[in-house]
Amino acid sequence: MKILFSILCLPVFCTLPLSAADPVFSGPQPGEATTAFKSVDIIGTDAGKERDVITLNNGAPTVLVFVHGLERSMLPLMRAVDEYGGKFQDRLKTEFVFLAAERVGGMEKYAPALNSIKLKGRPTLSVDGAEGPGNYGLNKECLMTIIAAKENKTQASFALVQPGIADAERVIGAIAKMIGDEKPPTAAEIAAAQPQRGEMAQRPMAAKGKDPFPGAVPTDGKLQSMLRSYIRKENDDATIDRMLQEVREHIKDNTDLKKQALDGWTRILHFKDRYGTPYAVKQGEAFLEELKNP
Repeated sequence: MKILFSILCLPVFCTLPLSAADPVFSGPQPGEATTAFKSVDIIGTDAGKERDVITLNNGAPTVLVFVHGLERSMLPLMRAVDEYGGKFQDRLKTEFVFLAAERVGGMEKYAPALNSIKLKGRPTLSVDGAEGPGNYGLNKECLMTIIAAKENKTQASFALVQPGIADAERVIGAIAKMIGDEKPPTAAEIAAAQPQRGEMAQRPMAAKGKDPFPGAVPTDGKLQSMLRSYIRKENDDATIDRMLQEVREHIKDNTDLKKQALDGWTRILHFKDRYGTPYAVKQGEAFLEELKNP
């Protein structure tokens, strides 16, 4: 699977491929059916109770958010989708379906985090193990797969390797189209509605999925965009030099942004054999050393 671009598409951290040759798929595609599957409530008075959300929702507009593992960088997107779903709960069902190898361990893993996050949508655990419902063809490389469905037919599908707030406008735009909302929130409005860092720190995620890759996806939206652009194979050498200079100007003396840049370049260089140009790799390695040893 082509992982990097997805990682830095930070959404689609698995959504928009760098080229037509590198698409990433997860879950049913537009026009395909959303078939019945079983899951159990993770928290609340009904914890452990088995249900079939597809049958229960009876064809109503539904957002299915399949989650393979929890990372802090995913939380802003989860909140954005959840808040939008809560705003239109009279005409939209929001279902978060978490995935784990086995039921008891999965509930123990996710329950503390979900009690902290306090989602408006319903959080359940798939009974079909880490792969999720067999008919859905979920890609385990994608930390999050979002399906917008109506009348049990997929209207939009998003495969996100490393999901983040940069995905929110596109995802919510598709959901809005499905339910007939003509004025979905803009990226700026979505970002403004997110809790600030201090508030985030007061509501930490109590459980976090283990990240199999070195480094980390930046949480700063502009830095995410810069990283996505940096790994494009069509960049020439002059463009790479200009991009790195723009990154330097953006992070300046900001300690947090410098740390995010260090983590971000560590991650993309881990996939240097798959994305970017040889010159981008060379300059990226030099930039990484610059960040490590200012």
